[in-house]
Amino acid sequence: MEELSADEVRRLGDTLGRTIPAAAGLGRRGISGSDVTVLTARQLPYLERLVHFLKTVVRLCQEIRRRRLARLAGGQTSQPTTPLTSPQRESPPGPPLAASAPGPSQSLGLSVHSMTPATSPIGASGVAHRSQSSEGVSSLSSSPSNSLETQSQSLSRSQSMDIDGVSCEKSMSQVDVDSGIENMEVDENDRREKRSLSDKEPPSGSEVSEEQALQLVCKIFRVSWKDRDRDVIFLSSLSAQFKQNPKEVFSDFKDLIGQILMEVLMMSTQTRDENPFASLTATSQPIAAAARSPDRTLMLNTGSNPGTSPMFCSAGSFGASSLSSLGASGGASAWDPYSDHFAIETCKETDMLNYLIECFDRVGIEEKKAPKMCSQPAVSQLLSNIRSQCISHTALVLQGSLTQPRSMQQPSFLVPYMLCRNLPYGFIQELVRTTHQDEEVFKQIFIPILQGLALAAKECSLDSDYFKYPLMALGELCETKFGKTHPVCNLVASLPLWLPKSLSPGSGRELQRLSYLGAFFSFSVFAEDDAKVVEKYFSGPAITLENTRVVSQSLQHYLELGRQELFKILHSILLNGETREAALGYMAAIVNANTKKAQMQTDDRLVSTDGFMLNFLWVLQQLSTKIKLETVDPTYIFHPRCRITLPNDETRVNATMEDVNDWLTELYGDQPPFSEPKFPTECFFLTLHAHHLSILPSCRRYIRRLRAIRELNRTVEDLKNNESQWKDSPLATRHREMLKRCKTQLKKLVRCKACADAGLLDESFLRRCLNFYGLLIQLLLRILDAAYPDVTLPLNSDVPKVFAALPEFYVEDVAEFLFFIVQYSPQVLYEPCTQDVVMFLVVMLCSQNYIRNPYLVAKLVEVMFMTNPAVQPRTQKFFEMIENHPLSTKLLVPSLMKFYTDVEHTGATSEFYDKFTIRYHISTIFKSLWQNIAHHGTFMEEFNSGKQFVRYINMLINDTTFLLDESLESLKRIHEVQEEMKNKEQWEQLPRDQQQARQSQLAQDERVSRSYLALATETVDMFHILTKQVQKPFLRPELGPRLAAMLNFNLQQLCGPKCRDLKVENPEKYGFEPKKLLDQLTDIYLQLDCARFAKAIADDQRSYSKELFEEVISKMRKAGIKSTIAIEKFKLLAEKVEEIVAKNARAEIDYSDAPDEFRGKWAPFPGCGL
Repeated sequence: MEELSADEVRRLGDTLGRTIPAAAGLGRRGISGSDVTVLTARQLPYLERLVHFLKTVVRLCQEIRRRRLARLAGGQTSQPTTPLTSPQRESPPGPPLAASAPGPSQSLGLSVHSMTPATSPIGASGVAHRSQSSEGVSSLSSSPSNSLETQSQSLSRSQSMDIDGVSCEKSMSQVDVDSGIENMEVDENDRREKRSLSDKEPPSGSEVSEEQALQLVCKIFRVSWKDRDRDVIFLSSLSAQFKQNPKEVFSDFKDLIGQILMEVLMMSTQTRDENPFASLTATSQPIAAAARSPDRTLMLNTGSNPGTSPMFCSAGSFGASSLSSLGASGGASAWDPYSDHFAIETCKETDMLNYLIECFDRVGIEEKKAPKMCSQPAVSQLLSNIRSQCISHTALVLQGSLTQPRSMQQPSFLVPYMLCRNLPYGFIQELVRTTHQDEEVFKQIFIPILQGLALAAKECSLDSDYFKYPLMALGELCETKFGKTHPVCNLVASLPLWLPKSLSPGSGRELQRLSYLGAFFSFSVFAEDDAKVVEKYFSGPAITLENTRVVSQSLQHYLELGRQELFKILHSILLNGETREAALGYMAAIVNANTKKAQMQTDDRLVSTDGFMLNFLWVLQQLSTKIKLETVDPTYIFHPRCRITLPNDETRVNATMEDVNDWLTELYGDQPPFSEPKFPTECFFLTLHAHHLSILPSCRRYIRRLRAIRELNRTVEDLKNNESQWKDSPLATRHREMLKRCKTQLKKLVRCKACADAGLLDESFLRRCLNFYGLLIQLLLRILDAAYPDVTLPLNSDVPKVFAALPEFYVEDVAEFLFFIVQYSPQVLYEPCTQDVVMFLVVMLCSQNYIRNPYLVAKLVEVMFMTNPAVQPRTQKFFEMIENHPLSTKLLVPSLMKFYTDVEHTGATSEFYDKFTIRYHISTIFKSLWQNIAHHGTFMEEFNSGKQFVRYINMLINDTTFLLDESLESLKRIHEVQEEMKNKEQWEQLPRDQQQARQSQLAQDERVSRSYLALATETVDMFHILTKQVQKPFLRPELGPRLAAMLNFNLQQLCGPKCRDLKVENPEKYGFEPKKLLDQLTDIYLQLDCARFAKAIADDQRSYSKELFEEVISKMRKAGIKSTIAIEKFKLLAEKVEEIVAKNARAEIDYSDAPDEFRGKWAPFPGCGL
């Protein structure tokens, strides 16, 4: 190519937008990061003529350059060291850098007039054989000795560094091509001495000459412009320039580095036959070797013609280098050998990247081999220049400036390297630093990278640990910062898909699938989210408890790793001031788009998955860890600028929507009291609502799944047990198909449950949830009583409006979460926040007027019931904390007794049946509290003078009457059907539909009897306990007759003439214990034994009879239910009652014929209208 004229140079300089002096500066520097934009935008058409242009510019500025070089040669200035360090790490893996500046002879900016580097670059011999075995850049024994000794004999020890071109050429020929440092001119004796020290690093006092620096540059780039060899790249253009005019080839090392890289990369753009990398031997572990490893695989695209590609040469080929030894992160990682997600595309750009990354990495290798020498400022500056030039040319390659321009929609060539963790230490950070100041270039390089990472994240799964690599790569990118700016965070938040607009009712699922971070938050262990997990870990023939435990621990470890990376990503975006608002907007959008997840019946297609929401919750929990409640505004949810949108029909704790609106209108007034929301407040409430939409829906789904498993197990057992009845019937085929379907579904549900165990029953995760709810409880208690933690009961009768207007689920979620962990993970319950949880339960149960919804109070009662040692032995300590709490000893018993009566009317359509369960819970709690001495006094006060006690006993009598009656009637129906089924001949004669109807009724009666008998037994137990401790209240005129009638009726059911109808098969299956029930009922008679109670018994003309009591005594004797003494006492009571009955009968006879004038006349009640 012809040289450019001066006019052409000036016109080209104008086209490039640069002046001649600036262009001369470019010639001195080589291509640096600041030149990337210019090269990309304007110099592309002239790229092949760029080198000639630079040389011409240098000649035009020769006088300026000579003055600078003379100044450098004289040691007047020295270049500062700018070693590459990772922005996230305190020090790079290389050596520490020296602080002292070089002396006059230390400068690498030696005058090019004093030596000719034309013959300096590596003679090819020795490189290929020693490149992988060199112990340091100072090794002198790596080149063949015969060649060096023959050439060295002509040199004199007195030779100066300032020599002419001829002598320089001779001296350069003896350089050890692998060491990177010149073999100084010495005689034979000195040579032997020096060869003995060849494996040692030069002493710190020895300085590196320009000749040695040239060797270091050539070694790192593996180039030569003297001899051709298979293990170096021969630079023909530079060789020709050195031969033509060696003094004008380069102005400084940055210039030389730029020329070397540009020539090498331009050579690689030619045809494959002239590929410069084909002859290089890999210095890192080859891809071919890695591909043979079953667990460390880096896949390659074979392309159309892999035979001609250096990427598919032998294991020693440079083109096949996997770069697995690079980087401080620990080498390569594998991908599924049947997948190509981590595949490196076979193309020219990949060859260039391989070369540039290798060169970047060899700088670090040299620093590790010779730390003292590389810590010299001049050498450090040289290595820094090499790194910078490698990064700048990498940017050109990634943009397609050297080949074909690339669209931002095309995948980045760098993504596979990032996923495989193969990039050298600081490479990606330096790439960010070099390009982030030019917005267009930065986008062109990093948008394809971000899109590639998102695509990899979408296709990853927890069935292997490779899912974490896209997360780690994005996390490292987001953590990269310069000053207070995170460039990649700015770019991520500016993407069109950062927060896409909703296009359908399924905004939650849209946000997960379309938003950029959605792909990274979507990894999950739940079977409904990722079928690969269940197929890999739980597809065996049997799922044992031990296997499930081990697998769950492994999956939980994976989840923890992935969530930590998610936290790094979101935390970095929040730390970056320019993107904090975008991050908060994204977090709020997730919460608002998934409000339907809190509904009891949710269409899962419209909301985000459980795995996504739990990952999101984990990150928010980490962000909320250090929040102090003093910084949280409890009225944020009412703030005009609140990011969280509450539904208009959201139920409040103790207010209607009209009340809330009136209060807000009053609160706003002319001068709203709201200050600008702060991050701690916003983060706290976002985390609170994320719990409501993630952990609790997952808990409900888990409980529903367990219920479905129990139902299927019951169905399978019933079908198996009744097989003899249907195997010969016309419906046998249908029953067999149903049994098969049930077994298949049961197996599927068991596997899904195993996955859910790993994702939901993670103790560390549940502890985080409990600790956060502890913070919420503290906030609520502060609202209820400003003196917290010194709360006093009873609370103020006026409910604070802030508390009354809060969403009801703030309280309900606490109860629901406690209920879940008490059942399925009680060991989690004991945390530092447990004391606050106990106080909250006591305060709420003793302040029922603060809560409008009785079912919310019932949930709190149920939590206390579940922690009862009789129900859950592992929570005994927690229950003791409740019953021994100072606030509970005075008010808990009366409050529960009041609620026992108030629950008679809840306003719900199911109130009649709901009350039995709630009262069952309260009765169980009372039985435990009665055993605590601290509560005895409170009980006795209520028994003797309590306003609620009479109502409580009335409700107890009503419940016992109804429950025993219903349960015993259902037992009679069960007995009837069982008797029919025993008579097989008669049963077979019944029509098939009638048989099915009878079996269906039998199943329903069995369920009813089990439920009602459990409730009835508890109420009878309560009567038994109360009447043993106190009798007087039960003998009141308004209670005694009703109690006696209830006891007589149930005694008649158990021992009357129809008692045989209660005889059923396997009575323990239904919880029916007639002996125990009879024992308790007769105990109540004996405990209340007195003249008043005997009269109440005798006055019951519906159920009492002498024969009934005689039958009771007979059965007790026969079954040994009571001792002889107790039976005699009951007999005496029966005799006493019979005497009263006889007396009443005589009185009835005496007054039956009284004259009319002595009979009372009926008169209507006043006001009755008669």
